[in-house]
Amino acid sequence: MRCPYCGSEDSQVKDSRPAEDGNAIRRRRICPDCGGRFTTFERVQLRELMIIKKTGRKVPFDRDKLLRSFEIALRKRPVDRDRIERAVSGIVRRLESSGETEIPSEEIGLQVLEALKSLDDVAFVRYASVYRDFSHAEDFEKVIAEINAKIARDPGE
Repeated sequence: MRCPYCGSEDSQVKDSRPAEDGNAIRRRRICPDCGGRFTTFERVQLRELMIIKKTGRKVPFDRDKLLRSFEIALRKRPVDRDRIERAVSGIVRRLESSGETEIPSEEIGLQVLEALKSLDDVAFVRYASVYRDFSHAEDFEKVIAEINAKIARDPGE
C-alpha cells in the first residue's frame, strides 16, 4: 500500500481488526520511510458497478462518495458514525446483490433518502432538498408535512 504522505511503495501493517460489522478489515499502517501512520479498509467487491447519471454518462460506483453524501446531510447531527457506516454498507450490499452492473443514480438517491429517513429527519430534509431540487419554501413544507404525517401515524418511533 502506497504511503499517502511520501508516496513510498512500502508500508507495514501494525494492526488489523474487523470493521463495519465484519464486512471490512481495518488496517493501521506505518511507512518505514517517513514514519507516517494511516488507516486503510479492505472490503469484498462482488462486481464492478457502474452508475448511470441523469445525462446518460456512466461512472464507476464510489463507496466513499456515497459515504460523503451521508456525512454532508448529517453534518452537526447527533448520529453515531457506526449507524452511518451500516446504512452505507446496506446500500452497497443491496446494489451488489441486485444482479445489475449498471444502476441509475436515481435509484441510489432513493435508497439514500430511505436510509436518511430512518436515521434523522433533518438530514432527510437536507438531502431531499438537493435530490428533489427544491426551488421554493413550499417544497420544504411538503416534505415536513410528510414527516409530521408519518410521526402522527407511528407515534412510538
